[in-house]
Formats: sequence, structure tokens, C-alpha cells
Amino acid sequence: MDKRRRGLLIVLEGIDGAGTTTQAALLGERLAGRTDAVVVTAEPSAGPVGMLIRNVLRGRVTGASDPAGRATTFDRRALALLFAADRLDHVACEVEPVLERGGVVISDRYLLSSLAYQGLDAPREWVAEINRFAPVPDLTVFLEVPAEVAWSRIGRARAGRDLFETVEMLERVASAYREVLTREGLGRVVVMDGTRPRQEVADRVFSAVEPLLTRVP
Repeated sequence: MDKRRRGLLIVLEGIDGAGTTTQAALLGERLAGRTDAVVVTAEPSAGPVGMLIRNVLRGRVTGASDPAGRATTFDRRALALLFAADRLDHVACEVEPVLERGGVVISDRYLLSSLAYQGLDAPREWVAEINRFAPVPDLTVFLEVPAEVAWSRIGRARAGRDLFETVEMLERVASAYREVLTREGLGRVVVMDGTRPRQEVADRVFSAVEPLLTRVP
């Protein structure tokens, strides 16, 4: 296949509550009809490994029992491996088929999330190594939102919490993102103010994506 006709992988990143899910959906709506195929997806994926990760994050799956038969906390390094496995499955089953036919994949989270979140509990270079087969996005848009703003949004949006959704953890992850944003090998990364009104953010995201659309049918 002519490589010039290969599609685009666009990623939305940010701490929980940054608005990545909302902006991924709005971008998908805006691109619908402008290209042959637009797919909005997310990580963890809807695949079997992704569903396991979601249950771990929500506390529905714990680690193996200790010698006394008590449930233990799921090992965070094992969780990093699950994220890497889910990413490979996600790419193979959902992302690559769309890219190969020249479509656009918009992913709510991707590799940068692993470097920030899983890099809190495991060496960051190791996290990068276990994800080395993940294709580099054509564009990553990072929505920068203070932890306290993100926490307020999470509280309004849903009752349940996962293990990363505390103010303290959000602050740690926000700091980790700032550290990893300048890494090499991430492709083009654009940082945007995610505290602006939703439609204004959507317009800015589209403005960053629009020049790339000349590469797809």
C-alpha cells in the first residue's frame, strides 16, 4: 500500500478530569464525513486485557492471596505490563486496520499515559521499553489542567473512583506528565490549556489536527 495514503493516529492526553474523553468525542464528530473513516477509541481498550485493567483500577480485581488467604494489592509493575499488553492488542485489532485503509484514529490516552502513570511505580525507561512496539502517534494533544480543577470535574461527573483518582495522585501524575512531555520518540506533542471553555478547546484541538488531514483520503 502507498505509505502516503496511511491514516493518522491522533491522541488526547491529560490527567483524569482533563477532558480528554470529551475532546476526543468532539474531534471525532468534527472529522466525521471529512475522511473515509474516523474511529474514536480509548485506553484501556474494550478488549479482554483492557477490561481486566478497568476492573483492577476500580478495585474489583485484587492481587493474588497471601499465605494467610488475604487478598493483596495488585502489583503496580504488573499493571504496567497489562497496559503494554492491552496497547499491543488495541493497536493490532482496532488501530492498525483503520490506519492501513487511510482512516483517522482518535485515541483517548496512549503511550504518554503509561510513561506518566505507570512511571510513578516503575522505572520510566522500563515502561518505555515494554511499550517499544507501539507505533508513534502523528499528533498528541496534551490538555493541561491543574489537579484541583480536574478533581472538581471528577466529583461532578461520577460517583465512583479508581485508584489514581485522589487529589494527591492527580498532583503526582500532573508532575510526571510535565517530566515526560519533552522525551524523544513521542512524535509531535502540542500542549493546550484544558481549563478554557469546552468549545474553545475543541476549536484549538481541531486547528492542530487540520493541517494533517491533507494526508488522508
